[in-house]
Amino acid sequence: MSENSSTTSAGEALKDRRRRTKLRLNASMVIGAVLIFVIVALALVSFVWTPYDPSAVDPVARLQSASPEHLFGTDKFGRDTLTWIMYGARITLMVGIVAVGIAVLIGTPIGIIAAVFAQYPWGVWLSAVIMRANDILLAFPALLLAIVFAAVYQPGTGPAMVAVGIAAIPGFARVARSGTMQVLGSEYVRAAKASNRSAPAIAIVHVLPNIAGMVIVQASVAFAISVLAEAGLSFLGLGTQAPVPSWGRMLQESQQFLSTQPELALWPGLFIALAVLGFNLLGDGLRDRFDPKMEARGNG
Repeated sequence: MSENSSTTSAGEALKDRRRRTKLRLNASMVIGAVLIFVIVALALVSFVWTPYDPSAVDPVARLQSASPEHLFGTDKFGRDTLTWIMYGARITLMVGIVAVGIAVLIGTPIGIIAAVFAQYPWGVWLSAVIMRANDILLAFPALLLAIVFAAVYQPGTGPAMVAVGIAAIPGFARVARSGTMQVLGSEYVRAAKASNRSAPAIAIVHVLPNIAGMVIVQASVAFAISVLAEAGLSFLGLGTQAPVPSWGRMLQESQQFLSTQPELALWPGLFIALAVLGFNLLGDGLRDRFDPKMEARGNG
């Protein structure tokens, strides 16, 4: 009787642990997805409707606090802050999509190629060269790359996107190489090699589908970093330039009014934080979902 009771208690405890783990994972993903949905919704709605024209200047309404006419108040030129927040969401998402796209399309193949080369005696040194070059690129932050691009070209959203994307390449290369090395050691890949499947065919058919989850998680984290990078570059004058609305530029322009109108910095800072938090929470949830160790921990 006592053995049955102990077994039942252990089973119930295991079920409770599984439920708590799944609830935590789901909560992280749901909260992150909701925050991202809010940012995306603001950007999409701005294409068809905004409270005011983002370029409209009203000297009479400058530096107003929140009111029914201006829900988030106005800036030093009398421009509606909510309108700029909505337009700024466009820039944030565009920079993130382009920068992460650059990093995925370049970094992931680099990591896969480096891992595949490492399987052959003639390719070990080449794989090492590729990863050392990747480490060198890792030493250059997005800010430094943006300064270089600004010196060669004019500061703007385009150079900022490229700089952020290039800075994110090493992270994707490392993730892809690590995942590819694990996949290449599996039985089905060995069987594919034994059947004389080419390296490109193995990479496309076996490697890519199995590392897709890792790349997606890295993309979510990289998107959060790109939001901060774009805001920082725009704040320093190396990113989005006037008259294009940007959350980073809004923070920069609000500095002189922090003591009298702190909400000018509050709103862009809040949405930057929400965007970063949303993508990080989503990345955490996805990482736990795709990580077999976490899955086994939840089931065991």
